[in-house]
Order: sequence, then C-alpha cells, then structure tokens
Amino acid sequence: MATQRIPVDAIKGRGTATRHPHRFERDAREVFDDGWSDELPDDADAPAPPATDVTWEEPRSVISYNESPDIYFDRGLNPYRGCEHGCIYCYARPTHSYLNLSPGLDFETRIIAKRHVDQVLRRELARKSYEPRMLAIGTATDCYQPVERELRLTRSVLEVLSETHHPFSLVTKASTVERDLDLIAPMAARGLAAVYVTITTLDASLTRKLEPRAAAPHRRLRTLKTLAEAGIPCGVSLAPQIPFLTDDLEQVLEAAWEAGARSAFYHVLRLPWEVAPLFRQWLQHHYPQRADRIMARVHDMRGGKDYDADFATRMKGSGPWADLIGQRFRKAAARLGFNRERFAFDTSQFQPPRLDGQGSLF
Repeated sequence: MATQRIPVDAIKGRGTATRHPHRFERDAREVFDDGWSDELPDDADAPAPPATDVTWEEPRSVISYNESPDIYFDRGLNPYRGCEHGCIYCYARPTHSYLNLSPGLDFETRIIAKRHVDQVLRRELARKSYEPRMLAIGTATDCYQPVERELRLTRSVLEVLSETHHPFSLVTKASTVERDLDLIAPMAARGLAAVYVTITTLDASLTRKLEPRAAAPHRRLRTLKTLAEAGIPCGVSLAPQIPFLTDDLEQVLEAAWEAGARSAFYHVLRLPWEVAPLFRQWLQHHYPQRADRIMARVHDMRGGKDYDADFATRMKGSGPWADLIGQRFRKAAARLGFNRERFAFDTSQFQPPRLDGQGSLF
C-alpha cells in the first residue's frame, strides 16, 4: 500500500493543512510524529495537494437578513459556503461546523454551491411583501472564488439584479469580478452598484501565506483601477488588521486611492470559535518568533480573550492598540480624501421580476 506523507503544518496553496475538529464533535484527534516517518524512503512520492470538491445544495431562500447594529446592511447573499481562497483568519470558517465539516481544510476544499440561486432569488424578489434595499453580496465567503469561473452563480445573481434594477454591493479579493463589467458598469451608472476590493497588505510574500489562493496585491489594485475606469464606485476593505503583521495600512490606502478607490473601511482580526486555534497553528508555523507577541496584542484588543462578540467592539476592538489602529486609519483616510461622499443606492427603480408563466398587462 502506498504511503502518503502530508506535513501537518503546510500544504501549498491552502491556508491550513489540518481538518481541525469542529466544536460539535465528541472526539478530537491530533496528528503527531511518532518517529516512524523517518523509516520511509527518501523517494516516496509526495501527495498531490487536495483538490476542491463541490457539493450542491437546494436552498429554500438565498437572502439572509440581520439586525446587527454594527453592520451597514440588513440583507446579504452568498452563493457559496466555504471558500477556496483559504484565508486563515476567515470568520466564516466556523459555519462549516453546522455541516459536520471541519472549519480547517474542509472549509477550503469542500465547497457548498447553491443550485439555481438565481431562480430562488427571483422568487424572493417577486414576493408582494418584499421591500428593496441594498443587497450585500459575498460578505461571508468570496462570491468570486475560483469555482465561480466555471459555475457562474454570482453571474446569474447579477443578471437577476440587473433585470430588476435592484441595488447591490459586493466585496471580493478576486480579479474575476472584471468578467462581469458588462453587468456591473451599467448598473453603477444608474446608482445601483458599488464594488469593494479587500487588500489586507501590499506584502506579496505575506499574502501568499495569509490568503493563499486569492489574487496578489498588485492584481487587486489593477482590478480596482479597471473598475474605477469603468465608472463603478469603488472602495477598499482593509480587513482584517493584524498587529505586527499587516502593518502597512497607510501604504495600502495610498495605493488604493491612486487606483481609484474613494471609500475605505477596516476591521481588526476576529477569532471566533475554531478560528482561534487554526490561526495560532498558522502563526507558529509561519511566524513563530512573533506568534506570542501578535496574540498578546489580539488579547489587548479583546479584553484578554481571543474574541469578544459584543456588537460595540467586535469590529474595531477596544483598548490602546485598537485605538492606535483606528487613529492611523482615520488620519490616513482623511489626508487622502476617503469617505468624503457616501454613495447613495437608488431603490426607486426596482421592478419585481416576472416568474415563469406569469403574464403582463402591458
């Protein structure tokens, strides 16, 4: 029987190498080196990186609503559960636990796609009780992650929104958004669309470790420029900010402004549930000399804990380190001219969709 050796701490192109147990599992298992691995021949074939497996689900609804006071939108849509980008800090990782899957490697390699997402969305928008407001797309997992190139679920959602003149914004780390300029640009010209590109750092070496399958920083800046030149209102997300790791906040804002972004926001690192041990493992592998110092600053911003879900502080943190990051952001943003004008989405143009077989009097 062929023996496969996968290092516990790294798989090329993936944020984590472990199928970390989720919080609902009764048993937890850890992989460790018992010394026998040295007996394997030096020419043993290395296993191929794990491939992405897509599973379809049949959703009853695709618009999710929230009443969180610290979030600027009240409804969102995510065509996918799980994300191939493999960002180690992703706060959506624990959602895979509800599927009996690991928030670790499973989150990056076992993607759940929502079948007929456009048809379900159409039914929801057609309800007589529906009131249009800005729909935020891709706020949990990236709507333009690699599988979108083939499945085109996000594209199908934009087609419905374009047909119904429904306002939306989306956030992404992927250059694939440029593919849909033919839909986004005309909607933006009518006050119906805005795009945010996440750039956590300009350090390409750090990005390859932190966000292993997302576009490189220079490519995201080029995407911002392409979108802005097409007349689309653009913003930049500097989320998350990690002390002693993503320390080029001012440089990111300057580069984004030059590329055409005119709005900006940030959040500090969030480590809910299983994200905390995964992030610690990642730190110990990639930045062992800084790991303790980084986690100490995280605790300073979270009242001595890995994470605090209090609405008042979960996005920006609290304490002197959180205040320092906030001051740096506000001063740099003000100096450059960010956030001087707020983009207003026009909901008055909304036209409910006609369902199959539904006629028109006009």
